[in-house]
Amino acid sequence: MVVSVSLSVGAADRHTLTSVPQQSRASTFGFGPASDSLVSGFVPGSSRPKSELHPASGSISSATRIESPELLDIGDHVYIGPFNLIDASGGLAIGEGCQLTTHCVLLTHSSHQALRLAGRSYWGASDPPGYVRHATHIGEYTFIGPHSVVAPGSRIGRGVLVRAFSYVDGDVPDFAIVAGQPAQVVGDTREADREWLESNAAARADYDAWARRP
Repeated sequence: MVVSVSLSVGAADRHTLTSVPQQSRASTFGFGPASDSLVSGFVPGSSRPKSELHPASGSISSATRIESPELLDIGDHVYIGPFNLIDASGGLAIGEGCQLTTHCVLLTHSSHQALRLAGRSYWGASDPPGYVRHATHIGEYTFIGPHSVVAPGSRIGRGVLVRAFSYVDGDVPDFAIVAGQPAQVVGDTREADREWLESNAAARADYDAWARRP
């Protein structure tokens, strides 16, 4: 499978990654000050010329780590701040306009049971017993507050606000405000936005352009 991924990082290290073959679940992508080229970290031994690299919309901090980036589907205008862990090994979609603040974890796999069931045979096993891998989806224009965790297989709708220190496990409806461990719906972002939009009518078109999208 070939996946096209566009990522933008800090001002000193902006590149676009495209047409990258699928790698094993062990594939990792570490952003850091030592990275001269994201492509060399993306595919070991890659010889792609830098002429193929182009600036991309959105921003990913150089202090964030992405595992299995070839399985990451990321939209335009996404912001990912520093010190986050993005696990795409089970398939991860992050919609347009999302913002991930800091010290957050997005998961698509878990070995919490497999390590006990497999014991020493866990290391080196291609599919250890009890190993969980489920795709995770983050809807458009969702904001994830600091120190939040999104469990494997969760589906967060669009326009959602995940408050700080939340643990999300399961489905979150569009426009929900969620908080807690486990996270529960505590409000609706449309209610929070309505008063501001009523007093700033000129901005309504920008809001409706994504919020009313089918």
